[in-house]
Amino acid sequence: MLSTFYDLHILNGFWMFLPGKNIVSIVFEVDYMISYIKGELVEIGKENIVVENNGIGYNIFIPQSVLVNVGPIGSEVKIHTYFYVKEDAMQLYGFTTTEELRVFKLLITVNGIGPKGALSIMSTLSVDKIKLAIITDDSKAIAKSPGVGAKTAQRVIIDLKDKFKDDDIVTSSDDDIVVVEKNENVNEAVAALVSLGYTQSEAKKALKDVSMDLAVDEMLKFALKNLL
Repeated sequence: MLSTFYDLHILNGFWMFLPGKNIVSIVFEVDYMISYIKGELVEIGKENIVVENNGIGYNIFIPQSVLVNVGPIGSEVKIHTYFYVKEDAMQLYGFTTTEELRVFKLLITVNGIGPKGALSIMSTLSVDKIKLAIITDDSKAIAKSPGVGAKTAQRVIIDLKDKFKDDDIVTSSDDDIVVVEKNENVNEAVAALVSLGYTQSEAKKALKDVSMDLAVDEMLKFALKNLL
């Protein structure tokens, strides 16, 4: 009796059974294996939670911004997940909204940003602040994330700016999030403030209540009063 043996290989997020040099069997994308997990929150760690469902405890890595709002132990939670597979590990990353998950998945497409790097960015900045930093070329804000250098932060902006080009208005209850105005004078005022050493986010925040009818120099005076 002739037997054929298959080895399980993982490549670019896919599981494949390879007999010799030919792919003859199952191929499926790991990302979509588990869309979300709903169950009881039984443990909260420094960078992870454990959710129990049908007697199974799922260890899920989450950013600090999600960790502080996930709820008390014993509560029922619904966590949207990303199933990450590499040669020596299988890990779940979780988020309370599909938008957080979308931003995470975009971040890990950037060269040099793995799941841990994406979690670091999302632990430092909210989703809205990440979008704002990318839209306004504020690499300094992204580079504040532990383990993310200036070059990698700039790469995030280069690779993802077109993903958020329709997000002209960033809304949030956080006072640090401001409207991105399509106004030539505002843009010139922002550029002038950046040349003085302020970040794009700081400049935008300082100008958020400025009158659109003012000249650039008057806008600068208004902004500097808010910054000093």
